[in-house]
Amino acid sequence: MEKGKVDVLLGLQWGDEGKGKVVDVLTPRYDVIARFQGGPNAGHTLEFGGEKYVLRSIPSGIFQGGKVNVIGNGVVLAPDLFMDEAKDLEKSGHPLKDRLYISKKAHLIMPTHRLLDAAYEKAKGKDKVGTTGKGIGPTYTDKVSRNGLRVGDIFDNFEEKYEAHKARHERMLKSLGYTEYDLAETERKWMDGIDYIRQFNIIDSEHVINKALKDGKTILCEGAQGTMLDVDFGSYPFVTSSNTICAGACTGLGIGPNKIGEVYGIMKAYCTRVGAGPFPTELFDETGAEIRRLGHEYGAVTGRERRCGWIDLVALRYAIMVNGVTQLIMMKSDVLDGFSTIKACVAYKCNGEMTRDFPYDIETGVEPVYKELKGWNTDMTKMTSEDEFPQEFVDYVKFLEDELETPIKIISIGPDREQTILRK
Repeated sequence: MEKGKVDVLLGLQWGDEGKGKVVDVLTPRYDVIARFQGGPNAGHTLEFGGEKYVLRSIPSGIFQGGKVNVIGNGVVLAPDLFMDEAKDLEKSGHPLKDRLYISKKAHLIMPTHRLLDAAYEKAKGKDKVGTTGKGIGPTYTDKVSRNGLRVGDIFDNFEEKYEAHKARHERMLKSLGYTEYDLAETERKWMDGIDYIRQFNIIDSEHVINKALKDGKTILCEGAQGTMLDVDFGSYPFVTSSNTICAGACTGLGIGPNKIGEVYGIMKAYCTRVGAGPFPTELFDETGAEIRRLGHEYGAVTGRERRCGWIDLVALRYAIMVNGVTQLIMMKSDVLDGFSTIKACVAYKCNGEMTRDFPYDIETGVEPVYKELKGWNTDMTKMTSEDEFPQEFVDYVKFLEDELETPIKIISIGPDREQTILRK
């Protein structure tokens, strides 16, 4: 951790890497935790003290007293879903109003954005992207087309602005032939959410964060989803609508690129993906089903079954490169505890040609080239130090570090906060 720099933590695969738990483990080191992109389509799961929490829009540092948590300008916020999430946390004894700050420049997800999400997916027919239906894409579309409604708008002539945006959306829905809907109940709750948001500290987050840096405060920037879902560098068009990479922390919080310090890249010991899109190492056999069962691989927000496969080092090398990752964090190592053989994709065969570089198109003609490694066949979930790791697991970690040319500094061996090994 370097003075005057922010550290960034993000996922390196297709999301669901376990960012929530890691942020919670790291937060004692930081004064400020700031979320820089995404919306309630992301679910960060944290488990401690026998309780399980799923955070969708609220930064994962909320459980640490005395920390400032910021929802940055790059986030899209659904007032009704935010209200539900926040009230659940308050009920469980975690005060929010003195810990959570919301950027005036964060864009609002309207009820009609969700209808547009559904209408666009329906219009795509068999070419569906597989969105979560939360209205994320249409909200970011409005943002870049300069038609967005922002948190700062809720204090100035809001009803009129809202109605104008809603009328525009309804014209779009009509043109798509999507007319069978009833907004009344959703809209009522959404407006309750707006009133609820007004109770929080609504801030110019870029000023707050840069002043905190100037005052010597330590800041951790938290991303959602994963690098391979980045709108520019992911497996387009099967991606999310924001920049999930490290550069997204600069635009999503108003931080200069010279202020980036450590970049923590999170990965699983294997690979998963939710929804449609290419996935070169996906397993369609019993091994894939077993990884899903052991890893409880179901979406934290959607409950959808995650597709599972072996670790993809071609995609990981690419993710490390575009993010400038300085250290790796490996999650769910324990899921592979019972396998006698572990596989890792070290290259792709693209139309007969071997490559270690991530190609423009991974949807057609891509065949993973695997290296087999000996499994460790040991229950690691009760281990408390890396000295207890079986040799085969030590060898697996060393192999990954050599292939990725980046040190693995933290290893997770279970869902609880305590099941986290910090390496020397």
